[in-house]
Amino acid sequence: MAELSASAEITFRRINARTVDEVCELSETLSDAQRDMVADNALSIAEAHFSENAWFRAIYADDVLVGFVMLHIGADHDDGIDYPGAFLWRFMIAGPHQGLGFGRRTIERLVADLRARGFKELRLSCHEVEGGPEPFYRGLGFVPTGGRYDEEVEMTLVFD
Repeated sequence: MAELSASAEITFRRINARTVDEVCELSETLSDAQRDMVADNALSIAEAHFSENAWFRAIYADDVLVGFVMLHIGADHDDGIDYPGAFLWRFMIAGPHQGLGFGRRTIERLVADLRARGFKELRLSCHEVEGGPEPFYRGLGFVPTGGRYDEEVEMTLVFD
């Protein structure tokens, strides 16, 4: 994988027939523990195509593919997400690019984009296990709502 600067610009790009394989292969760069906590990108992309509420993009740092993000916007009982706003359904940064600030900067970029679209908060659910993402999200200002999605804690970031 290419060398990246911590100051690389984070952008979201549509996934297409030329990039889908590379995006799906990112899942293979995660540790076994991480793969137990987030669905493979191939499954996420398939689920997105069957949801009227999914928005998903490849995450790039400059011109290097570093991750995948998927939102669920609007409540949909069929998808299992009962929150009517923006919900971070899936998010991953490829193993070789973790710990470089790309995850934090991706969420900041996502929040800026959502704020510009009139949203006032972002919700998510995550595992509460050692090595899980909960401390990462808390560090960004997310707080538990008191709700749960199966075995995951629901968290929210209010930004307005």
